[in-house]
Amino acid sequence: VLLIGKIQGIEEYKKGRGMEYLYLNVHDEDRDDQTRCNVWILDGDLYHKGLLKFAMEASSLKDTLVMLVVDMSRPWTALDSLQKWASVVREHIDKLKIPPEEMKEMEQKLVRDFQEYIEPGEDFPASPQRRNTSLQEDKDDSVILPLGADTLTCNLGIPVVVVCTKCDAISVLEKEHDYRDEHFDFIQSHIRRFCLQYGAALIYTSVKENKNIDLVYKYIVQKLYGFPFNVPAVVVEKDAVFIPAGWDNDKKIGILHENFQTLKADDNFEDIITKPPVRKFVHEKEIVAEDDQVFLMKQQSQLAKQPPTAAGRPVDASPRVPGGSPRTPNRSVTSNVASVTPIPTGSKKIDPNMKAGATSEGVLANFFNSLLSKKTGSPGGPGGVGGSPGGGGTGGAGSNLPPSAKKSGQKPVLTDVQAELDRISRKPEMVSPTSSTSPTEGEAS
Repeated sequence: VLLIGKIQGIEEYKKGRGMEYLYLNVHDEDRDDQTRCNVWILDGDLYHKGLLKFAMEASSLKDTLVMLVVDMSRPWTALDSLQKWASVVREHIDKLKIPPEEMKEMEQKLVRDFQEYIEPGEDFPASPQRRNTSLQEDKDDSVILPLGADTLTCNLGIPVVVVCTKCDAISVLEKEHDYRDEHFDFIQSHIRRFCLQYGAALIYTSVKENKNIDLVYKYIVQKLYGFPFNVPAVVVEKDAVFIPAGWDNDKKIGILHENFQTLKADDNFEDIITKPPVRKFVHEKEIVAEDDQVFLMKQQSQLAKQPPTAAGRPVDASPRVPGGSPRTPNRSVTSNVASVTPIPTGSKKIDPNMKAGATSEGVLANFFNSLLSKKTGSPGGPGGVGGSPGGGGTGGAGSNLPPSAKKSGQKPVLTDVQAELDRISRKPEMVSPTSSTSPTEGEAS
């Protein structure tokens, strides 16, 4: 309806239902005469096919042209639509009960028009008047080539035009459905094969872009009224194809097959040109992100609740030497020795398994435990050689001996203590801190 309305000059036409009627103004400039071409437009529903009896009558069938329209925005329906409506027209023509002689004459005329087609050139424009004149003059010398095996196998006796509308959708098919040039060549080849069977012309149009609209009008009036027509075939433009009846053949269609890379010429149309899946739009609940400042304030409050840490360790944790004992700054051998106070008898023993990384501290612990285990003196008795606890004696180290030590047999013990203390004083690096940073301190910092 939009196509005929565009040809007629109607800008906005509301589509009806069933069968609609329009007309085309036809003006003959040579004779300065005009007429109207009746146009009946059947609805796209098979339910209304019975209305064809009002448009195609037996008395006017020989002056009738059939136009089959295809929607190129849905190319997967193209071939099925053509075959469906062509069979509807054939069934209706068979019901008209045209006399066999008249029907045969109409079919032969269609064959002659197909065979006698001459492609227009610069010096020889193809027109019915010129062609008929040349055929009458050179009737005996003219050579008519036989039809191809697949040409006019379905002869309706009337001209047929296949119009592919909405060809501007080709660019949309390329972007949204990944159609390539070979897909459009594949579609065109199958439509052209159909046109050969019915001896039909093929025209690609676009009402939106006003493409080939005037060409459709000129071709219709040429077929029905014999007006001059000198437009050659166009097969280069994929969205503006024009193939007049009589120009095409199987060999020319085969040129399209040469460009196929992933497709084959004998592939089924329905297997290659398939309907794309319907995209369902899911309405999801909109998620609104909170303000950046609000988010940062929440993070700040969470960080404030957590205890301060440094490298995964509490800040107040003392660094440890490789041995595992805590270090105390400014610790020296003298302070180590002086820190050992007398332990009264009966007090708890020093645990030898305490955490002491330095070897000297472990030795001292074992040493004093061995002294406590010797219960040879009375508790609280007078001190031995070296003075009372805390008093100054001849030996500074001897003042640390427990008061319960027995005078007799004390000399060997004192010798061992003196030797141990001398050994410790000779190795201050075992307990004194160094000025350089230990690996553990480096990691903690």
